[in-house]
Amino acid sequence: MDGHASSNIFGFLSPHDFRPLHLQNGFRQQGFHRHFSSVFFMVMLTFFSLLLLMAFPGCSTAPASAPKGTEVAIPVPDTAGLDPDKRARRLLQTTPIIDTHIDFPYRLVERGVWPKAGFEALALRHPEGHFDYERARKGGLYGAFMSIYIPAAYQQKPAGSAHALADSLIDLVHAVARAYPDKFAVAYRADDIERNFQKGIVSLPMGMENGAPIETLADVAYFHQRGIRYITLAHSRDNRISDSSYDTSRTHGGLSDFGRDVVREMNRVGIMVDVSHLSDQAIWDVLAVSTRPVIATHSACRHFTPGFERNLPDTLIRAIAQKGGVIQVPFSHYFISTESRRAFRTAEARMKEQNIPKESAKARRFMEKELTRAGFSVRHVADHIDHIRRIAGIDHVGLGSDFDGVGLAIPPDLADVSMYPNLIAELFRRGYTDEEVRKVCYLNALRVWKANE
Repeated sequence: MDGHASSNIFGFLSPHDFRPLHLQNGFRQQGFHRHFSSVFFMVMLTFFSLLLLMAFPGCSTAPASAPKGTEVAIPVPDTAGLDPDKRARRLLQTTPIIDTHIDFPYRLVERGVWPKAGFEALALRHPEGHFDYERARKGGLYGAFMSIYIPAAYQQKPAGSAHALADSLIDLVHAVARAYPDKFAVAYRADDIERNFQKGIVSLPMGMENGAPIETLADVAYFHQRGIRYITLAHSRDNRISDSSYDTSRTHGGLSDFGRDVVREMNRVGIMVDVSHLSDQAIWDVLAVSTRPVIATHSACRHFTPGFERNLPDTLIRAIAQKGGVIQVPFSHYFISTESRRAFRTAEARMKEQNIPKESAKARRFMEKELTRAGFSVRHVADHIDHIRRIAGIDHVGLGSDFDGVGLAIPPDLADVSMYPNLIAELFRRGYTDEEVRKVCYLNALRVWKANE
């Protein structure tokens, strides 16, 4: 562009070119008048443009909004005026639930059905467990994080053992999705949840519980490629990465040097750092190292269980929130309160005295009766959501049930994946708005997932 281009408002014609020829010739001789004519023309052009806009208000020179591409727009219903139970059902018609911790894969290993032929059918109906397709759809669960659980005992086995188990459990999840592509799909990106929800498909993202399979930094990228989207750095014992809340050894005094490198690599490749199960100091170390928001996939509030380090203290809940993270509340009596843990242990002992097998229908009926009599219910889970909302904000709390990983230690009215509506209704009874409930159901977890992609 040359030095005269700035006076050429149309790119190829100047205001001077629009004047009659005799005026053009006259004004060429008078620089001042040429400048005045140009200004006059611009004023008149602006005036007539304004007249056109007033006459045709639908016309605008502003560009239209760009299309959102692959994003899925889910309509939001108006649930005002409905009773809490109907309101919950109505909202879940357009709101997918994300539960960040379901132990369905390892439960099949414990039962000895994986990798036997036909095991996939248990994903459709599995009455002995907490999760299956039939009940997931009934409860509104469309983002079911499959836990790739590695028992701490594998840390004592030969090198490669934990890695091999992780690969096997990941194969299990992929096999379920291949067997029923109209019902399940492995989710690799956060947007997959909403997209699959619109099709009536339950998404199966995966998270690895226990970082024991991470033997080298290259394993982080390997498991990301296989579909892992969070890693719980440790489980019930200290490992090479981190100290565990259950282990008093405090091997590293928090994260190990290798653990710090693992967190950085997880940030780089796009895997969420899960701080559940970690010692307090290890969580502080993660928050110091991670450049991305972190997630506690199944951790409750220590406020209700003093001295139980597996749950999070208020200081760490606030710190996780300040870094943009989210705490996903579990449902089990192990986490709810000191009293609920005591009541469950008492009921369990009584069940043992009566020689009732743990995996039997009779055991489920017995425990339901005992825990109902003890007064523990969905309300106690809602108390934890309330507490996090109060001290950290509604943007930092979600759902991480620990279904299929806690046996019978579960409230009777929140006993499997069909019963999420009971919890949603309880939140409505406590005055939560539709938007607040949607954040708890999935938007908060989705935001943290996207921030790590």
